[in-house]
Amino acid sequence: MYVDKDSLLLNTINIGQYLLQVEYGYNKLWGNDTGRNLNGDNEGTYIGVFPKLKLTFRDLTQAEIELLAPIFDAPQLTCTYYDPVLRRLYAMDSYTGDWATRFRNTFSNVATAGESFDISVIANKRRPSV
Repeated sequence: MYVDKDSLLLNTINIGQYLLQVEYGYNKLWGNDTGRNLNGDNEGTYIGVFPKLKLTFRDLTQAEIELLAPIFDAPQLTCTYYDPVLRRLYAMDSYTGDWATRFRNTFSNVATAGESFDISVIANKRRPSV
């Protein structure tokens, strides 16, 4: 959940000021032994919840893109967000999905040359249990 301006960070950068929207996903992962048996009952090994945050960025300036692009391209990062199950800020080891920007004009000092874009931040490890 986005609870205040300091509740969403990528590495050490507070990114709330760059966002239009955040979609918080709490994806359950099951083992490969999971499925329905002959009685129709679901069985299997529950591995845990792996959070996935879909971040929608507003138009960014050249300086903002230059600040954030190395984080987006890094093989690993720390994403800190408020988790409603843990009831606290949680710093998760994560990686980002692919990202792309679209520009209508050349870069400028104001955020009018581009368009919003999305990037997903996905947990490397399951969220701790409560």
